[in-house]
Amino acid sequence: MSSIDAESLYRALVDQIRAAFGQSLAAPDGPVLAGIYSGGVWLAERLAKDLNAPHFGVVNVALHRDDYAKKGLHSQARPTELPFDVNGRRIILIDDVLSTGRTVRAAINELYDYGRPASIDLAALADRGGREMPIGARFTGATVEVPANQNLVLARREDGGFTFTTEAR
Repeated sequence: MSSIDAESLYRALVDQIRAAFGQSLAAPDGPVLAGIYSGGVWLAERLAKDLNAPHFGVVNVALHRDDYAKKGLHSQARPTELPFDVNGRRIILIDDVLSTGRTVRAAINELYDYGRPASIDLAALADRGGREMPIGARFTGATVEVPANQNLVLARREDGGFTFTTEAR
């Protein structure tokens, strides 16, 4: 696999979201960011800073995953924390890697546990294809090719940037 430049994908994602929403992310009643634990939360945190959003939410999908019985709860997982009212809000749901769509489905179910949003847009740093659910991202850093027997894993660097690695499934 050729190297995937996570930082250039991040810049593309920022540009797309900024073009769509402009300064409205800074407005009290504007769209809000919610990252899927864990890579999506890292992205949401940095996006909030770079887009001048006042805050971001954390979405833990563990209890809504269809493989919960097999995986259970991750010991270091942060609970869902939404510092905004979900009802009637436009939410930008953020994930690091979009693949089957099952994690996004679980995140949407979790958001609906907190209320009924006006809309949910999906932003993904990398789209590796392989959908099992009818889910697509409005904002995507890039579509990438990764062998089916490998996972694409986002990591945070010490300088606050991101890098991708692959590991066997």
